[in-house]
Amino acid sequence: MPKIVLEHVTKRYDKFYAVDDLDLVIEDNAFVTLLGPSGCGKTTTLRMIAGLETPTSGKITIGDRVVYDSEEGINIPANKRKVGFLFQNYALWPNMTVYQNISFGLTNVNEEMLKINTEARAAQQIINALNKPTEIVKIINECYDRKGKLDENKAMIKLIDNYEISQYSAKKILGYKLQNVEDPTDEANNHIAELELIIDKARANAEGKGLILNEDFTYSKDGVQVLEKRRLTKEEIDLAVRRVSRIVKIGMFMDRYPAELSGGQQQRVAIARTLAPEPTVLFMDEPLSNLDAKLRLEMRSELQRLHLETGSTFVYVTHDQMEAMTLATRICLIDNGLLQQYDAPLDVYNMPNNLFVADFVGNPAINFIDAKGKQNSDGSLSLNIFEDKQIKFVPNEGLDINQWYKEDEENLAKAKEELAIKASQKGFVEKSNKETNFKYHVAKVDEFEDYGDEVVLTEEDFVIGVRPEFIDIRPDAKIKGEIYSSMPTGMETTVRVAIDNKYLLTGVMFGGIVYKIGDKADIEFKGNNVMLFSRKNGRLITLGHIEV
Repeated sequence: MPKIVLEHVTKRYDKFYAVDDLDLVIEDNAFVTLLGPSGCGKTTTLRMIAGLETPTSGKITIGDRVVYDSEEGINIPANKRKVGFLFQNYALWPNMTVYQNISFGLTNVNEEMLKINTEARAAQQIINALNKPTEIVKIINECYDRKGKLDENKAMIKLIDNYEISQYSAKKILGYKLQNVEDPTDEANNHIAELELIIDKARANAEGKGLILNEDFTYSKDGVQVLEKRRLTKEEIDLAVRRVSRIVKIGMFMDRYPAELSGGQQQRVAIARTLAPEPTVLFMDEPLSNLDAKLRLEMRSELQRLHLETGSTFVYVTHDQMEAMTLATRICLIDNGLLQQYDAPLDVYNMPNNLFVADFVGNPAINFIDAKGKQNSDGSLSLNIFEDKQIKFVPNEGLDINQWYKEDEENLAKAKEELAIKASQKGFVEKSNKETNFKYHVAKVDEFEDYGDEVVLTEEDFVIGVRPEFIDIRPDAKIKGEIYSSMPTGMETTVRVAIDNKYLLTGVMFGGIVYKIGDKADIEFKGNNVMLFSRKNGRLITLGHIEV
């Protein structure tokens, strides 16, 4: 499967930048989720890679093939990029059966491909099955009902799935009626001899034309495989349909219409239709959003298995961070057209680049606490939180806060220089949707409207980020509070604790613990995964632990 590379890809609508100077590398066989709030640019990114949207500038490479380059004037259309696209709306033809829906795209294929003898290949596949005649008899005998009548459709599906053959080959095997003869092995050998004659004849015909019929029943000449522009045969189409139906387990629904299927079954049909042409990359745009919660969980599991079985590269768009966390090998988090972080799911969760990433990923949401203070000579920071409580933040690794701010300012100055160079170039359009500092939320008992008042921030202003699982309720803890709300789910309980009847912290307590609203609840921050952000620029400084 190919690697996908995006270099300085931009999509602009007048002055609005839907995607702004995106650099991204999606490795072979990766499962990448494009994650972000509505309107952030994730679907636009997906559509540009697929060829459904034309970038304003940049370069896109799939495998070793450049599919878009604004400077070279290259823009290969979507139907030539060999990619599959699964939409939020399944878009199944209501007047077609499941089989017809899956095979529809295959019937329209007319391109250069390997010359193949499908008759000889089918003969070999039947021979492979007939080499186990007692197994065939056993499979067929399992398909008789209580009245002794053979369910031919069920028998055919079982033969197709067991031997990975087409329906035409399965019908031939059923026609041999091995279950009705005294010696199935002898009968099978007679048919094998007939089928071998078909293969021998095909090899002789090939030699007569100066060709060689290879082991996989493709043709070669002078050591080079022969290509020809052609359509897929009925045998090839059926093998493709049966292959994908096995993957998504819908073999028994081939004669049904979409209206006769559940939402999950329709979803499987849509996936099978997308996989049938064997796309090099599979794009999915929120394909599970129409399903109920339980079915979404099941389909996530199926998509993971599908990714493993097909070995394909998956690019998946979602605004559901739980989907992104559970499915992806890497998460590409976008906001306002800009890449915020591109990392493995647990790295995004545990080491977010900034306040936006920390806030967007995680359910229940992270706790943010405003803090103010200075660094001590031993590297720790003495901070004031909740207006009057003193804590010490101890970094996991050595930290010089002044050096950190110096390097951050240098990076900012470099970015401004690069923007100034861009602005001086011909054709530059100033961005209307400019970047602003993310407005994080500090939970309070009494929420007041944010009037957008500007606050003068210094290098002594910080934000502490604590995931709910790192808040512990203990009788001997030093931060005093009381239970504001308690939401048990069986396995865990989500608790909100009020500090000084003003600030709220959310914690997750594992086990069947019952809390009563109004009860005392003293808390502490456990573990060394507490995050320290700069309030001035919103970026992560380091991880550490808190001592009260």
